[in-house]
This record gives sequence, C-alpha cells and structure tokens, in this order.
Amino acid sequence: MRMKSTLLLAVVCCILLPTSIGAGEGGVDVNPSEDDPFTVVTRDSPSIDNKEWSLTIEMSPEAYNNGTTFEIITQICTNDGICDPPVTMDAEVEERLHSISLTPPNDHTYVNWRVKATDSDGNKTSYPHGDWFKTWSSCYYNDGNWGGTDSLGDGCSSDSENTPGFGSLVTLIAVLAAAGITVNRRYHQR
Repeated sequence: MRMKSTLLLAVVCCILLPTSIGAGEGGVDVNPSEDDPFTVVTRDSPSIDNKEWSLTIEMSPEAYNNGTTFEIITQICTNDGICDPPVTMDAEVEERLHSISLTPPNDHTYVNWRVKATDSDGNKTSYPHGDWFKTWSSCYYNDGNWGGTDSLGDGCSSDSENTPGFGSLVTLIAVLAAAGITVNRRYHQR
C-alpha cells in the first residue's frame, strides 16, 4: 500500500512540475548574466500573440576567436500551462551576431530561449545552466493571475484579427454571395 501511495505522489508531482519549473516572477524577463559568452543586442519584449518575435545576440570576442559555435533553442509555453517541445532555430549568423525570429501563437505565456555553446574541443555548455531565458508575453496567466499590457484582469484583450474564425466567416459569406449571384444569372439567362 505504501508503494502505491509513493508512486501516486510521484506521478502527481511529475504532472504538476512542468507548469511551475522556471516560471520565475510573472512578467519579469529572464536575461543572460555578465558571465555568459554573449550579450543580447536586440530582443522584442514583450512577445505578442501572432506577431514576429526577434532576438539577436552577439558572441563575445573570446568565444568567437577560440572557434566556439552557438545554437539557439526556443520553446513556447501557452496560458493553459502547456509548453511546446524545444526547437533548435536556424539562426542567421554574421560573424559574431546570431539572429532568430519566430511567431508565437495565440494565448502564449512566454518565449523560452537558451544558447548551446560548443567550443573547438567539442565541449557543450548550455546557457543558462538547466533553465531558460524568458521573454514574457503581452498577456500571460501566471500563479492564478493575469498580467501584461494586453491583460484585462480576467483574460486577454480581444482583437478582431486574433478572433478565430472571423476571417473564415467573412470569406464564407463572400463565396456564398458570389455563388448566389452566379446561379441567379444563369437562371435568368434561360
């Protein structure tokens, strides 16, 4: 019986863990430290639903000169507590500058990102160690509260271009109207 209770507790912890790991303080971006081998040149903050989010980092001269390479990995988490699998981005590299962009979906909480550095000997180091840098969205749900510049306190402000199906409804009406006109013309031409 004790084994079943322990197993049940472990399963519950595993289910709840992903929604709380690395969340930090809601709305406060997590940025690289001075000790990391790169700096952020530009980064869109906050990230906005369905709008391109961009990041450019600059490799330190020491890392660049010793042949270090970077991979930038991203992960998007949504307000329902689900995080997409991490994605290694195709960065545009121009000497020491590495740039990426992505478009977060509707209802995202934040964009996680990290850098995997590989030195000339093949040694790999992730920055930050065991966690993510984070850019919060303009409307997020964290610890039971809504926040961000587009938050209404009980959800996110709605924008007609973000309303699912609205564009489809307008298109459907236009197609049906055109079909009706065509049928009407054919009927009267007989």
